[in-house]
Amino acid sequence: MLVEREAEVGGHARSRREQGHTFDVTGHWLHLRDPRMQRLLASLFPGSSGEGVAAGWVEVERKTKIHAHGVELEYPFQANIHGLPLEIVQECLLGLVEAREARARGEAWAVDPRNFEDYARARFGEGIARHFFVPYNRKLWGMHPNGLAPEWVRRFVPEPDPAQIIAGAIGLRQTGLGYNARFMYPKAGGIDALPKALARAIEARCAASPSEHALRTATAVEEVDPAGRRVKLEGAADWTPYSRLISTIPLPELVARVDPKQVPAPVREAAAALRWVRWRYLDVATTRPIPADWHWAYVPEERFPFFRVGVFSNAVESMAPPECGSLYVELQDRVGEPDLPAIAQALVEVRALESTDDLRFCRVRDVEYAYVVFDDAHAAAVATIMAWLDAVGVRSCGRYGAWIYNSMEDSMLSGLAAAQWASGQLDAAAHTEAVARREAKPAPQAANS
Repeated sequence: MLVEREAEVGGHARSRREQGHTFDVTGHWLHLRDPRMQRLLASLFPGSSGEGVAAGWVEVERKTKIHAHGVELEYPFQANIHGLPLEIVQECLLGLVEAREARARGEAWAVDPRNFEDYARARFGEGIARHFFVPYNRKLWGMHPNGLAPEWVRRFVPEPDPAQIIAGAIGLRQTGLGYNARFMYPKAGGIDALPKALARAIEARCAASPSEHALRTATAVEEVDPAGRRVKLEGAADWTPYSRLISTIPLPELVARVDPKQVPAPVREAAAALRWVRWRYLDVATTRPIPADWHWAYVPEERFPFFRVGVFSNAVESMAPPECGSLYVELQDRVGEPDLPAIAQALVEVRALESTDDLRFCRVRDVEYAYVVFDDAHAAAVATIMAWLDAVGVRSCGRYGAWIYNSMEDSMLSGLAAAQWASGQLDAAAHTEAVARREAKPAPQAANS
């Protein structure tokens, strides 16, 4: 049995539609590198739309910018500082040299950085850290990056070599860096096409085999009893037994759904130590096309009320009516009422709007679980909880179930491994080892992000 709390499957990979505009829960661009996931997408959308892309999907070459100091730069910042004021370019290059010298001298912060700020300083220099990594991540995480551990960055922050950084400083554009240089997206618009296709496949399998249990939506899990191997579903009079349990419930909530008498004190303490970032963003519809041609842009400066802006309709035209636009705007403030006129004026400045008069409508959205916080307590707390879950026969997976930072493909692979575990093809220890090995392995410098 597959149980989903919401009325539709998909979690954060869902879409809203209004007046011809389509909005995902901010950017949900699909990057597939694993052949198993490529085959899965092809099986869910049989046929081909060219170049081996699944039918009904398009492959898009990423257009990403950074807006800083009144200049629109290529992504990533650390490899494309040409165009900034010359004194800032000098500061960034000098910082790069000083960081490499500090590493050669064996200075601890440069050799073995203990927090994300030191990682940025050690890898790119003080200037690049000060003008991009520190302010941008402070806006994104709602905390100073010196409180973040550096482990999560290895795949998701491009690490150009010094030659690339210098080349980008003198105007030789450095593009194609990062794991998401190209992405796939449904041609008809809306990333929810993927989870809906998965749901249809599950329903077809259940219909063909009476022994299979159906998918149940709009059903929350109220309580989990690992000792009795049963769950209490919302609205059900009786408990539902299970042989093996896979959960994608956010990790602290999963622990909270177990009777505290069954949860060892160290596990309860570990769950209490987990932290996360709440999200507030805007769905913005416009009456005219977006003047910028990028798909998303990073905005590190504090004077802007947002840190990232994305344009769905620049990636796939069907995300908005003809000659209109659909955007998402990720806000720095997650608590107060958004100052929409000020936000609109700031969007004009970064070329996401031609004029504030172009706004058709704007919707404020909140997400309780957005990013997992990688602080000093994270690694030990997650290891403690996962070891206990393994011992009681529960597999917790996905971004929030595994309490990690990952891509959609990573979550799909996590689900695949969990399914293999549940069917006896992969034991818990092997799964834990495989996940740890994958997360610890850095990607090549020119292709990671």
